[in-house]
Amino acid sequence: MKPGNQNDDATPDALILLAADHDQLKALFRQFDALRGKDNADDAKAELVEQMCDALTLHSMLEEEIFYPALRAAIDDEDLIDEADTEHAGVRDLIAQLEIMAPGDDLFDATVSVLGEEVTQHIAHEEGDVYAAARRSDIDLGALGAELTARQATLAHALSPPARIDALTPHALAKRQPRAEN
Repeated sequence: MKPGNQNDDATPDALILLAADHDQLKALFRQFDALRGKDNADDAKAELVEQMCDALTLHSMLEEEIFYPALRAAIDDEDLIDEADTEHAGVRDLIAQLEIMAPGDDLFDATVSVLGEEVTQHIAHEEGDVYAAARRSDIDLGALGAELTARQATLAHALSPPARIDALTPHALAKRQPRAEN
């Protein structure tokens, strides 16, 4: 199969999947921006920031575990991926700050704004330079898309909170751990 084509299961290629995540993230930031200056918006802001942080964490894990290693192996431009990894580190730092903040905190909105700027810059870098390098490479983007889809399902399940407090038993937690793939 030619790189960039969809795989046999019609799973979108890796770049389409990752770009869809980017679109979701941009929409969340727009929703947050619409809440700025509104009274009684703290609960909605908190919910949106939780969604942003969860989506960013999942997306970053997919890129760092699957996409970036595949790209590193296929292209001769370590700096390109190093820059993307560094951008991820900055995003992780901002997420950590937001996790200990509340919408009423003085710097909450500003921190979300900086996170949005960092994410927007990262998306532009990825969808421009990184995706162009992936398209020029011999990576099978369809197969990589299938791998990303499978891993995303596993991670989403592993990262989702338990539905009930009694689901926090050691037995229940052990069942939630992702299984090693053969």
